[in-house]
Amino acid sequence: MSRVGVLALQGDVREHVFALGALGAEPALVKTPETLAGVDALIIPGGESTTIGKLATRFGLLDPLRDAISDGLPVYGTCAGMIFLAGAVTEGDQPLVGALDVVVRRNAFGRQNESFEADLDIAGLTEPFHAVFIRAPWIEKVGSDVEVLAAIGDHAVMVRQDRLLATSFHPELTGDDRIHRMLLEMI
Repeated sequence: MSRVGVLALQGDVREHVFALGALGAEPALVKTPETLAGVDALIIPGGESTTIGKLATRFGLLDPLRDAISDGLPVYGTCAGMIFLAGAVTEGDQPLVGALDVVVRRNAFGRQNESFEADLDIAGLTEPFHAVFIRAPWIEKVGSDVEVLAAIGDHAVMVRQDRLLATSFHPELTGDDRIHRMLLEMI
């Protein structure tokens, strides 16, 4: 059984824990470097990316997370988690892991009342994925080693780079476990 951590500093932690448990993985709440060191993969949930970054810095998780990713830890970031993993954002100044070679625009699709759902064609999946976008970012620019798995218009909303996976949307809110399975397959 794989032990999959969920960064439990802020955001929709519980939904990811439930999705992992339903797949037979052992979820672990990651709040310390010691807990991070004991997981086979990690999910960085949606929430508020600036807050996640500041809390990761305060709890001494930023450098251990960078080190774990360099050592090959599979990591999946959803929405704010995608922003936190990014190399850069188009505006603002916030702590970033800097591991994913993308530039992200925060709240690109609009404010809370402009949140929406859409059926996406995702590379590697045979059926469309019903995605939930909540104050969602999009990716403005991808590096040469980044594979775009899904887009809306000209904007990437799901990418993979080595053992990193990131989405602008929230699969943990849909009951569709296919993207969480992608993470488990990277272990």
